[in-house]
Amino acid sequence: MIITEKKALKEILESLKEYKKIFLVGCGECAATAKTGGEPELAAMKAELEKQGKVVTGTCMPEAPCVAAKLKAELARNMKALRECEAVLVLACGLGVQSVKDNDRLSLTVLPALNTVFGAVMDAQGDFYEKCSLCGECVLSITAGICPITLCSKGLLNGPCGGVDKGKCEVDKDKDCAWVLIYKELEKKNKIGKIKEIQPAKDFKKTTRPHKLVMNK
Repeated sequence: MIITEKKALKEILESLKEYKKIFLVGCGECAATAKTGGEPELAAMKAELEKQGKVVTGTCMPEAPCVAAKLKAELARNMKALRECEAVLVLACGLGVQSVKDNDRLSLTVLPALNTVFGAVMDAQGDFYEKCSLCGECVLSITAGICPITLCSKGLLNGPCGGVDKGKCEVDKDKDCAWVLIYKELEKKNKIGKIKEIQPAKDFKKTTRPHKLVMNK
């Protein structure tokens, strides 16, 4: 799940100052779940822009704008409204914005309405928590399913730093030390020996961007 937040209206209007006619694209998955790019947010954005004197030529809600096949179908259904607009405002994460740009056959200006914040899991109450840094070198089998790269403020791989105090992080006194959590979880599973295994320095080359995965060779 990619978590997004709405940009300030002032920032959105500044990006749109050269354009009168706007087409809106939402996101039926992550942004809809985060309540930043679903149908209600599209309607609210349309109303806000019209209040500012803009003309919204149309809107569409791809199930997943980051998936080209799903996006293209929606854009094709709205080609008349797209031909009438001067810019496309996308209520989705940065992936969705760039997907719209890559799949736009009219060479329109494509702009973001949201900030992309983090990748998250969602709990049973509907709250979002960042638990993975997409580091390309997963250690969860060693750390009892708790990611020290993300949950430790220093991203330590071999136990807590000297600043841990009563199970709390020295960087944030309200935050549990990730390595204390890992220790307790390993102890519970009678796997405490794993914490003594020294991990090599992280290969940060694996986080070099941009990544690419070619499926059809």
